[in-house]
Amino acid sequence: MKRILTILLCLALILGLCPATALAASGWPSDVSIEADAGIVIDADTSAVLYGKNIHQQYYPASITKVLTALIVLEECRLNEQVTFSHDAVYNVEEGSSNANLEEGDVLTVEDCLYALLLNSANEAANALAEHVSGSREAFADLMNQRAAELGCTDSHFANPSGLNDENHYTSAQDMALICQAAIKNSTFRRIDAALYYELGPTKRDPEGHTLYAHHAMMRKNDSRYYPGIFGGKTGYTSLAGNTLVTFAERDGMTLISVVLNGHQTHYSDTKKMLDFGFDNFQNLNISDNDSVYTSVENDMTIAGLPAGDLSRIVLERDSSVTLPNDAVFSDAQVSLDYELDEAAPENAIAKLSYTYEGHSIGFAYLLNETAKQPSLPAIPLPSEEETILSDGTDTAERMLSDTEDASSGASEAETPAPEDSGGAFSLPAFLWIIPAILAVGAAVILAVLAFRVKRMQAERERKLRRAKRLRRLKEIGVSSDEFDRMMSARHSSKTGSSRQTTDKEDSP
Repeated sequence: MKRILTILLCLALILGLCPATALAASGWPSDVSIEADAGIVIDADTSAVLYGKNIHQQYYPASITKVLTALIVLEECRLNEQVTFSHDAVYNVEEGSSNANLEEGDVLTVEDCLYALLLNSANEAANALAEHVSGSREAFADLMNQRAAELGCTDSHFANPSGLNDENHYTSAQDMALICQAAIKNSTFRRIDAALYYELGPTKRDPEGHTLYAHHAMMRKNDSRYYPGIFGGKTGYTSLAGNTLVTFAERDGMTLISVVLNGHQTHYSDTKKMLDFGFDNFQNLNISDNDSVYTSVENDMTIAGLPAGDLSRIVLERDSSVTLPNDAVFSDAQVSLDYELDEAAPENAIAKLSYTYEGHSIGFAYLLNETAKQPSLPAIPLPSEEETILSDGTDTAERMLSDTEDASSGASEAETPAPEDSGGAFSLPAFLWIIPAILAVGAAVILAVLAFRVKRMQAERERKLRRAKRLRRLKEIGVSSDEFDRMMSARHSSKTGSSRQTTDKEDSP
């Protein structure tokens, strides 16, 4: 009898504990692995990294490089511009590498070239587009590195527009994901990259024209590797890079980007694993529909006794979302408020909310002043540049730089003795040649220091202008910067405390 009672008591305890276990916040899913040396899958809308392997390790990208090439071309050119293929563009490629059978002297539109670039991975098209945009492949590579840095890439260096072997041409899975994220925001890129084939017009080698076909096997419905929801991607392979692959897929409102670097003939299966992992384990939640801390600001006309001005004009960005594991809830996420706005912030942004879960960045949204919806209110102009930059601002620094250049040039001319009319070759004692050399080195050092100061002043000026914009938005709703800071701090503390108490009750057995 005692044994039966003991068993029943144990069962009761187990059953009583089960609900608490089921309601506890889950960890970050991790039940996936790939065979490639590096890979990543991210949510294209929130930038959340769902899975990654060696995501900052540098590898050769091969032809997935052409995603960045296409993005830059679309940003710099019109589709109907004429591109002439030079001898160098056609023949400065590795023998046997991908091409569209084009010849020196062929003239195609930018649009034709982009289809050849993205579908057929044509290396001569990459070269011709680079020459068309920048005059040379080398100059275009400089533009590639500049654009990559603007996108937040930190592990990459690009040396050519095609991705053919070059020891100075490398990237990381994280950087390629950022590049692809920017590319699929371009509607023309998406249209071209989603095509399965393209009819290229007459060329020298193909007077009747010919058809270009997409190389990405997961895009073809009659292929066993077809992936439902795929809308684009790019393949790559060189002897140094191995198999590389980027893939874009959409399902149930979620858009994922996967990257494989240095694959070992498993690039398609690795891609499928990562995409399945993302779609099966994660969900997107709209921030403005779920965040009760900041979405109801307009309902409180005063907070902690502070005058709040016209709070009805402060709204949370409507279309932003976070990525969470399927069994997590929005209240499991942590949020931080940042008033230092980046260059990507909307013009009417006041602050940025950044969300994390289990140490993972899962999305962000901006607090906005909806001034545009109230046209009857006069706009408050931004402070003048004199009010927002240091007294010795950029213009002064640039004048100093120019004055120094003139002074160093004048000094060199003044300090260098003029040749005498001796009727023969003019010569100076050897030690006198040291003087202009020292002056040149000194001028170079001064110029470098001033250039650094100019760059720093420009950065400071941009920061102050962003702050001035924020202050203007606050003035438009009748709230001072200090009041807004205290108001948000008080609101966040009270709301998160209340939310924590509610969650504790829900999780209790």
